Amino acid sequence: MHIKVVLRKGVSVNMRGATLLKMRTSSITELRSFPFLCRKVSNNPHQYGSQNGTQTSPETKDQLIENEPTEEEQRRPKRKPSESSVLLFPGQGSQFVGMGRGLLKYRNVKDMFAVAQKILGYDLLSMCLDGPEEELMKTVHCQPAVFVTSLAAVERLNHENPAAIENCVAAAGFSVGEFAALVFSGAMDFTEALYAVKVRAEAMQTASELIPSGMLSVMGRPQAKYKHACLQAREHCLSLGIKEPVCSVANYLFPDGRVIAGHKEALDFLQQNSRKLHFLRARPLPVSGAFHTALMESATEPLRDVLRQVEVRRPEINVYSNVDAKRYMHEGHVRRQLAKQLVSPVKWEQTLHEVFERTQGQSFPHTYEVGPGKQLGATLQKCNMKAYKSYTHVDVTTHDD
Repeated sequence: MHIKVVLRKGVSVNMRGATLLKMRTSSITELRSFPFLCRKVSNNPHQYGSQNGTQTSPETKDQLIENEPTEEEQRRPKRKPSESSVLLFPGQGSQFVGMGRGLLKYRNVKDMFAVAQKILGYDLLSMCLDGPEEELMKTVHCQPAVFVTSLAAVERLNHENPAAIENCVAAAGFSVGEFAALVFSGAMDFTEALYAVKVRAEAMQTASELIPSGMLSVMGRPQAKYKHACLQAREHCLSLGIKEPVCSVANYLFPDGRVIAGHKEALDFLQQNSRKLHFLRARPLPVSGAFHTALMESATEPLRDVLRQVEVRRPEINVYSNVDAKRYMHEGHVRRQLAKQLVSPVKWEQTLHEVFERTQGQSFPHTYEVGPGKQLGATLQKCNMKAYKSYTHVDVTTHDD
């Protein structure tokens, strides 16, 4: 079975996933013994090889000047902002039963889900289309589901508007969406990235079961002080005898929009005192744990271990890290930041500012949200209304006949 998955600039790559069914262990080496998504890397300046063909050491790679443009970046013609595009990939929480139904007619989508079934060990497509909802909502299932559905949405966008792929200059993903953005950019292969997502989701699910915890969506008044509110919540936990309580901002969404995560008792305190804390809204999210906080520390090593084994390349377009809203510069940077992301807040508001910052009067790129839900469009609207005017959501449930 030969599959092609769309990458940036309209480049497709081969994925041969016919014999993954017998894979039973968690070894990347074994994963590589099966044909999988691979891209041509000849003439790729991100390989960091020397002119005589020898490979430089990881230490040397990490010492390269981060803001030095590559040969490809120097060759690449600059496009007017109004002629370029940006892709945004959603994260956990955007999933819903029925997603992907509108994508099945597009080339490669069924094959992508078939390969996913062999890597994951269960029928991901059936779960996306028919549920049950309680299974799809589990961290171990929804993260791979959002990842595959988002890249399937790229297939639709490529079919309906290939110029959006050809002219894409930047991508960003929210939490697990960052893996899809990296695959699209050519930095990771589909099957290896999906396997890393599988390991990540399982590790996060395990970590979330160690301590009663969760996440709270908060919208505050201008005078709300989120870090001080978290400090008060931790002090409350200490008064209850909880050692080393965790309560911190996990997501920066938009001005006065945050997600706070931590011990259940801390979140209960914030809800009970929301008026005093100048919160307009404090609503629990349907997730299993305190993601992007110190309570995910035990999940970092399994992810770090798998990231050491998968092949990672420098992205061929700008891809922005959730950790600091800066673009990835080389493969070591990608590996470090993806592991660090688990215990660091998602700086999405800062990322949008970085992506869409421009001089007065300069036009904005076309922005496409590829994947389930429209949450990223809603945050863009609150962060940058001018950029939002060029926003489009790629539907994953219906299709044009």
